[in-house]
Amino acid sequence: MSGFERFDGGDAPERLKELGESIAENALERVGRGVARVQERTPLPYDLLESDEAYLVVFDAPGVRRKDVQVRFVDREVRVTVDRFRTFHEGFEMRFPGRGLSLDGAAPLPAGASVAPESASATVTDAGTLRVRVPKADGGEPTAE
Repeated sequence: MSGFERFDGGDAPERLKELGESIAENALERVGRGVARVQERTPLPYDLLESDEAYLVVFDAPGVRRKDVQVRFVDREVRVTVDRFRTFHEGFEMRFPGRGLSLDGAAPLPAGASVAPESASATVTDAGTLRVRVPKADGGEPTAE
């Protein structure tokens, strides 16, 4: 006799196990949400590349779809906002919501760069990479500021 039977007629060990599982699930969910918030507050990483004709900004944005992305050119920066959604997976329940859903980033272009942002284009790869191509204006010659 373990001593639990005195209090609950024998189901106390099972109830204690359920309580422990509930506490663990709650803690895991809170940790996951904390991880997601940190990810949402961290700017998207990017690479800035340059050719004779354009700048290319490459952002890592896993899980992004074209319709989830907004790209703007503001104050000499390429700014992106990504609003991802979690897809429902039949037969599964969320145990650790660790991916941030609202992500953003900004990539400043070099000082003096003359660009044509109205001609910029953006593409999303199957691997979750966002590529923003910003053509240079006036043959790519730097402008005085």
